[in-house]
This record gives sequence, C-alpha cells and structure tokens, in this order.
Amino acid sequence: MRILIASIAIAAVSLTSCKSNPRPSATGSDSTVKKNKQTALNAVIAVSKRDIDGMLKDCTDGYTDFGDGSATPLTNRDSLKAAFKEFFMACPDFTGKNLVAVADSSIVIVTGEWSGTFKRAYGPFKPSDKSFKIPEADIYTFDDNGKIISHRSIQSEATTMYQLGVLVPAKQ
Repeated sequence: MRILIASIAIAAVSLTSCKSNPRPSATGSDSTVKKNKQTALNAVIAVSKRDIDGMLKDCTDGYTDFGDGSATPLTNRDSLKAAFKEFFMACPDFTGKNLVAVADSSIVIVTGEWSGTFKRAYGPFKPSDKSFKIPEADIYTFDDNGKIISHRSIQSEATTMYQLGVLVPAKQ
C-alpha cells in the first residue's frame, strides 16, 4: 500500500513539475482542467483549515463522499459535517502539508501528508494522545460545470486508527 501511495506521489510531483506544453484534456479545455485542479486543491486546503463549509462550497447537491470505501458513502451534508466536526474535535491539530494537485479531464488527485494527535474521544474510542502521520491521495470527480461530484480517498482509515492506538473491530 505504501509503495502504491509513494508511486502516485512521485508521479504527481513529476507531472506537476513538467515544463513541456500540456496536452489538452479529452473532455475539457485546459482552462477547465486548471480550474478543476484549483477547486480540488482549495477543498483540501479548507479541510486542513477545518472549514467544512469551504470544502463543500463547490460540490454538487448530489455530492457523495466515498471515503476509503470501508464505510457507507456519505451523501447527506449534515452527516458529513457532523463526522468532520467530531474528527476535528478528536484531533484538534489535524493538518495537511505538501499538497500537490494533478488533473486530467474531470478527475483531480490531490496528494499530501496529513497528521494529527488523538486528544479527545472519537465515537466509542478513548483518546490515546498518540499522533499519526500518513501520506494521502484524494480523488475528486467533477461535472461539466466545474462542480465536485464525488470524493474518494486511497489512504486506509484503519491505518490512521492503528497509528493512533485505536483497536478497530473486524467487520462481521
């Protein structure tokens, strides 16, 4: 898993540092791709600032957050806001650094490194005062109007919880 994440991050840095003329997107103009890239980056920066309204401001009404696929996707904004609020309270120093966005067509991937410390209860889990530091890639899909349709994460939430010293029960 770490090799896959590292490979994506290396590819992301390589693609963003390339100085050759970019090729046009298959389904959108270069300006659309550039705008989508900035919109996704802004959404991730908003999460790092704990600004959920800022994260959601460019999402469609039918936006779906798939997370890492280990839980039921969230489509209700109030549920999504509540989940983020609870996590931010549990890890008040949660932040993302070294954010890099790469885009093509209607897909944008933002890579970075996320960290935080488990200071307060999170659902049924008691705080451990342990920290986590994980590489992350967030995948955003856009509609033709430049709005975010969905988000997926390739970092396992279980890995984060493991670093925080939380024993997550196996799925039944």
